[in-house]
Formats: sequence, C-alpha cells, structure tokens
Amino acid sequence: MTATILDGKAAAAAIKAELAERVAALRERGIVPGIATVLVGADPASQLYVGMKHKQSEAIGMNSIQVELPAESTQQEVEAVIDGLNADPSCHGYIVQLPLPKHLDTDAILERIDPAKDADGLHPTNLGRLVLNVNAPITTPLPCTPRGVIELLLRNDYDLKGKEVVVVGRGVTIGRSIGLLLTRREINATVTLTHTGTVDLAKHLREADVIVAAAGVKHIVRAEDVKPGAAVLDVGVTREVDPETGKNRVYGDVHPDVADVAGFLSPNPGGVGPMTVALLMTNVVEAAERAAGL
Repeated sequence: MTATILDGKAAAAAIKAELAERVAALRERGIVPGIATVLVGADPASQLYVGMKHKQSEAIGMNSIQVELPAESTQQEVEAVIDGLNADPSCHGYIVQLPLPKHLDTDAILERIDPAKDADGLHPTNLGRLVLNVNAPITTPLPCTPRGVIELLLRNDYDLKGKEVVVVGRGVTIGRSIGLLLTRREINATVTLTHTGTVDLAKHLREADVIVAAAGVKHIVRAEDVKPGAAVLDVGVTREVDPETGKNRVYGDVHPDVADVAGFLSPNPGGVGPMTVALLMTNVVEAAERAAGL
C-alpha cells in the first residue's frame, strides 16, 4: 500500500481562487478586505513568514497592512498599535506574529485584539464561543490550522463522520482546539486527545481512523503504530542541525515509513502549512463579509 498524498498546496490554491472571487465581489461594493500583521523585532524566520502571507493576500486582491516595531518596543507601544488596528475600518483581520520578545506580556497583547478581527481564530472569546456552539452556524473566526486540517480532508472527499480521530499534541494552536471543530455535529467525529505524557500512545494510535500529529516531536508517529489505511496528517515540526552540512533540517512528527501503511498522508512541508495560510485569509474575507452585512 502507498498512501494517497493530501496535497495542501493544491487545496490551498483552490481556496485562494475561490477567495479571489469573493474579494472581487466585495470590491464591487467598495469594500477591500484588509489583512494586517504586527511584527515586533527582526527575526528572519518571522519576517519570511509574514512576507509570504502578505504576498499571497495581495495576489487575491486584499489590502495588505504591515506594522513592524523594533524589538525593544514597550508593552504600551505594542498595545497602542493593537488599539489602532482595532479602530481601523480598513483592517478586517490581523495577527500578532509570535514569538514576541520576552519582556512583553504576550497573553495581554493577544487578548487585546478585537475578537471580530482575530485572524488566527485563537482569541479566548472566539474559542469560548466555539465551545458553546455545537449545532448552529458559526459566525466567528475559527482556528486556522485545525480548520485547515479538516478542509484538507474534506477536499479530498474524506468523510469524517463517525471516524475515530486521535490528536497527538496539546498546544492551543492545534491540539486543544481541533476537537472543538471535529466534534461539531456537521463533522461528527469522535476525538481522543493524546500527548507526550500519554501512557501507551501506540495503543491509541493503532485504533485511530485519523491521526493528527501535532506534538512537535520528530517521528513520534511510526509505521508500526498506524492502522492500515488510516489518514495521517503530519503537522508538527522539529528543527535539527545536520552534523554533516551544519544546516538546519526540518522533520515532521510522522516517520517517512508511514507512507507504506497509511491510506492518506499529508506531507510536511506541503500539507497542512499552506492550508493554514489559506484559512487565515479566509477568516479575514469572512470578517469583511460580516462587516458588510453579507
């Protein structure tokens, strides 16, 4: 058996093409969806990631707003920027790029974001609304990466209803939030949340129809622990220095041999990563549509 590859680049391209049409429709009404980023400091990886987001959003006709602050900026200076974006009608959604410098109170800054403009979908208010909403249509921003995982499966005609999903990892970005989406009645999956402290992780993995590996632990999911035909989504990232080249190498949470056992497999990179950016832009376009009363 060789797994069917869940191509995140192709699925993200399809989403962006659909978003371009929605952005064009908003522009006809005189509304230009605006996405903003706040970057504190000059971390090269963060600069690259932020730049990529703006390049992709501009390509589909969105307004791109970049705010860059020096690493020594005070709490008050960063919060003033947040307040400005909250009040700016041309900004429909934004993110604060993490990590922030250690002298800043990250939680206080993130909680200061207007929940309606929370492009990441991780504001406590929006997560709380998601907890309370099992059946009704969702009218608040959703967590981007969990939404990207689910969308990647659905766009490959994978039916999650009734499936046993095992999530590996308990971070807020994915692990703690994805179960809220998967257990909504419209998806109707059963979710087990595991992590590095789980006793006999392999037992849980072998029972899973779907594995979402998001622990950030190199090759924590091995071929011998995967049910034949299962769908495996490799989300976590580990960076190690290659002793031969001295360069950083990126490893996923899923061992390459899993491709010989799984029925579906998302690559890393090229799987969930592109979906996260596409769903980030989706959150902003949806916020612009809501602001326009659509």
